[in-house]
Formats: sequence, C-alpha cells, structure tokens
Amino acid sequence: MAQFYSPNRRTTQRRQITVIADSLDAAGQGVARIEGKAIFVAGLLPGEEAQIELTEEKRHFAKAKVIKRFNDSPQRVKPRCRYFNQCGGCQQQHVDIALQRASKAQVLQHLMARETGVNQTAAPVISGEAYGYRRRARLGLQYQSKTKHLAMGFRQTQSNTLVDIKSCPVLHPDLDTLIKPLSACLNQLSIAPKLGHVELIKADNSIIVLIRYLTPFNNSDRKKLLDFEQHHQLAVWLAGNEGVLQPLNALAPIPEYQVAGERLQFNPLNFIQVNAEINQHMVAQALAWLDINSDDRILDLFCGMGNFTLPMARVAKYVVGVEGVENLVEQARNNAELNSISNVAFYNENLEEQIHTQPWAVEGFNKVLLDPARAGAAGVMEHLIKLMPEKIVYVSCNPTTLARDSKVLLESGYQLRHLRMLDMFPHTSHLESMALFTCSPEG
Repeated sequence: MAQFYSPNRRTTQRRQITVIADSLDAAGQGVARIEGKAIFVAGLLPGEEAQIELTEEKRHFAKAKVIKRFNDSPQRVKPRCRYFNQCGGCQQQHVDIALQRASKAQVLQHLMARETGVNQTAAPVISGEAYGYRRRARLGLQYQSKTKHLAMGFRQTQSNTLVDIKSCPVLHPDLDTLIKPLSACLNQLSIAPKLGHVELIKADNSIIVLIRYLTPFNNSDRKKLLDFEQHHQLAVWLAGNEGVLQPLNALAPIPEYQVAGERLQFNPLNFIQVNAEINQHMVAQALAWLDINSDDRILDLFCGMGNFTLPMARVAKYVVGVEGVENLVEQARNNAELNSISNVAFYNENLEEQIHTQPWAVEGFNKVLLDPARAGAAGVMEHLIKLMPEKIVYVSCNPTTLARDSKVLLESGYQLRHLRMLDMFPHTSHLESMALFTCSPEG
C-alpha cells in the first residue's frame, strides 16, 4: 500500500514511491494514479516508470518530483534550448510536439465535458511551426552589482532568479539573433542599472527593440543605441515610467502586421498575438464559423485594435467593436481608416460594468465574437443571452473560464457546435482554444 507524505506529520524525509505515468496534463506534467489519487510529476511522460518524491499533497491530488527514471518514452525528445532545465519560459521542450498538442486537446475536451456535461470532440488542432514562432517576447533585466553585469533573459520557474540567455529557439530567428548583441550593447550603457526590461517585436515592416527605463538616457547612451539600431537595421523605442513612449529615431516606421488581408498598425506597447501564423488561422476559422454575409450585423467584444473586427467588417453589413483599453480603441479606429473600412464603429467601454447602459448595447446583432482575457467574459454573458444572436464564436486563452461561460450559454438554449485547440504557444503550458455556439438546432 502506498504511503503519502502528510504535512501534519512530523517527519524528516518525504515519502518516496514508484509510479508509472499514464497521461500528460496541459502543463506537461506526467499524471500517475495511486488508489484513485492523481499525482502530477514534472518531467515524467506517459509510459515512463520512476521513483518519485511527494512534494505536496492535497485531498484529491498530489505533486511530486522525479528521483530516478527507469525508462524513456519514445515520445521523449531532446530539448532544442540549452537553457531548458533552468529557464521557466518553456515547460515541454522534452515532449514530442504531437504529444503536446494531443494532450492539450484532451485536457480541453475533458474540462468542457466535466463542467458543461457536453462531450464535444475537439476538431483537429490548429498548429504551425513548433520553433521560431514568437514574434514578440519580454526579457527581464537584472543588474548584478558585484560583477557589474546586466543579465537579460527569462526567470526560473517559481523564482525571481533571471537566467542570462544568449539565444532562444522559440523566438522568430530575426529576434533570436539579436539577443547576444543586444545584451552586449545594454551592458555598455551607463544607465544599465536603471533599466527595467526589454521587448523584442517582429512587425511585418520592422524589427523593434523596446526598452523600459527608470531614469532618462544621456547623450552618450543614446549614441550607443543609435549605432546599435543602424548596425542591425531595426528601430529602438524607449518607454519611461511616466508613460512616455517614443522612437529613438523620429523617422522610425509605425509598426504593422497583416491579417486576412488587412493592415493593422500598432504602437510597441499594444497587445498583439505573439504567433503570427496561428493568428492568421484563428481569424480565418472565426470567419468561416460565423459564415458572414452582407446582411450580418456583428458584435466584437474585447476587440483590441481590430484583429477580428476589420476582417469581419470587410464582408459584413456592419460591425461594432467594444474594448476596455482606450489606446487600443483609438488604434482600432485608425486601422479602420487605414484600410478604408467605414461600416464599423468602436467603443471604449468597461465590459464588466453596467453593460445595458452602454451606447453600443441598444443595437441589435445577429452574430457575436468575443475574445476576452484570462478572466473570461462573465460580465457580458447576461447581455448575450438577451441578444440571442444566432452564432457566437468564443476565443479563449483560459479553458477554465471558457467552460464556465459556456455553461451559461448552454443553459440558455445554445448548442456547442465546434471546439478547437490552437497551438498558439508550443512547449508551454498555455492553452488557447475557440468554440462555436449556435441557437438553432441545425447550427
């Protein structure tokens, strides 16, 4: 009989047991089961047997670490990143990409079935390149006073310790090659101890290095950054704590990307989807599920700067986008004008407060798309039920809140027609998904 470590028991040694993992969770942890209790073991793959040490135990599950692994799964692969065992950016580079995708899709399907009672088989995963996919990344900066060195990289898991990296294979190659020279450049600046973080961004028309600083740059530091900018043919942008954002060179182009044939300009502080390839597939799938025609009036909630709104407006009669972040709404309006799209309106409103009093809420819509943050869309569900649009596409970055909000729709008469996992963030624990709901039996 297996014995579990109890936090209430005085002991100098945590219990060790031998288990075989039978599945993988969305975070890439192996799942073993002893006497009906799930044990989550970091670094263990399905079919692998290991001696483990329990590190945490709850009533219905436990967590453990591997002490000794007795065999290797054929789905175990060599991580491409040399920092994988230190850096907390990726969790699953040791897992074959097909297993990563299948496991996340199964987690999504299981969670939706458990929470809603609807067992909807997930459609094939929307996937793309497994490496070199990130067009945006934030790297932490940490000045080490003893060595007078500015470390740049990602933090270790559950730690503030920064892993000083020189490469990152999940970044777009144009960004990956910048890490080493950028680190060298920043270490030459007199302001190095007063830098906050840097962001690397691959726009369609430029490469951007965004530097967050705590005190202003002097002329010597600016000259070094200008030389770096010119040598690497990129644009350096500076962001201070006072909220001022400006390019180092006034002639720097406004960054932009294309989606579904539309040009979207943005400033480097704006949110954009980090995986350009999956974003294209995601927007295309949303448009296909909504089956848009020239009579449709569509509501786009949490619309950002028009990533879905503008492609939908190109074929619909009229589209309204609602977003809580003011500068994103301003950018969305600019993007509509840039693309000569006039059958669209954008509103800056808090979608968690008094929805029925907001000006957009008096209009009628027959189709809805929503793409909320991790907290989900609880604040708008009541209004959606009143609208009762024929189709709703829900794009989610958190399957837990997707399941919660889906339950509201299903209890109000909607049917879950399609469910897909998007491999937006390979090698990580993030799970992106999208679902189609209809209020007619034929869908």
